[in-house]
Amino acid sequence: MSAILIGVILVIGGLLYLLREALGRRLSEPHRSMQGGETLEPQHQGLRFLGVSRNWPGLLFIAAGVLLLVFGGYL
Repeated sequence: MSAILIGVILVIGGLLYLLREALGRRLSEPHRSMQGGETLEPQHQGLRFLGVSRNWPGLLFIAAGVLLLVFGGYL
């Protein structure tokens, strides 16, 4: 039972880490978009903020938690 509880805590902690990494970025200065209005979106950011290099601790927590949830009943 304790392995399953630790697995749940690791999965939730990993998700919170990923959320903090995605939302914790500082907003850029307003600039003009191609349509003419101001926007706070960073120029040329793409999807680099979702890369594994920045999010590996959260993914590791989630993977360890999933393993404990799957095999926690056998321990």
